[in-house]
Amino acid sequence: MRQEKAKAIIITTLIFGGLVWWLLGLPGLNSFKSKITKSTSYKTSNKNTNSDSKKVTKGTIIDSYKGVKVYYNGNVSHVNDRNKTKDGYNLGLKYQCVEFAKRFFYERYNHKMPDSYGHAKDFYNTKYKHGSINTERNMYQYKNKGSEKPKVNDLIVIGPTKSNTFGHLVIVTKIYKNEISFIQQNPGPKNPSRGKFRIDYNNGIWSIESNAILGWLRLK
Repeated sequence: MRQEKAKAIIITTLIFGGLVWWLLGLPGLNSFKSKITKSTSYKTSNKNTNSDSKKVTKGTIIDSYKGVKVYYNGNVSHVNDRNKTKDGYNLGLKYQCVEFAKRFFYERYNHKMPDSYGHAKDFYNTKYKHGSINTERNMYQYKNKGSEKPKVNDLIVIGPTKSNTFGHLVIVTKIYKNEISFIQQNPGPKNPSRGKFRIDYNNGIWSIESNAILGWLRLK
């Protein structure tokens, strides 16, 4: 009889204790979770996986192309002052895609665009014929789905979309048989600084397989 009472007391204690432990929110587990911290990672140009466990902040150098640095901008709408050269040439808003594009051509080729302002979509002007000079940018302009194949260092202009009304700019870094590689700044906090587009050649027409791409600009 005593043994049965003892068992009943033990079982009751275990059930009651477990219930209290549950109602208190699993304190042991929560204590462990509180020690876990989330780190912000970024897809770098050299790897297509989130391998960098260090926190990346706005203005951090995340890539470079031919010695010209690419900076992390976080949210695509973030702006951190205007970047100008010592002689007053406007490079653009830090660290938007336009800023990197103009800075690349300025630092690498000492190229200044006559019109140094405008959104990314404004870099391609439909009033200019295929293969003619875009005088605002002082660069040859080629339309997508035209007779000219993209080349390394071409500036690809992506037109406005529902999710991005300002457009986007990327620079071609390599050309392959059926695709091109590019570098970009400000693609979004979770997107890489490098990417690829498929290209197609058919009946004398070259096209980058993206309906949003207007065309590309090329230095003289």
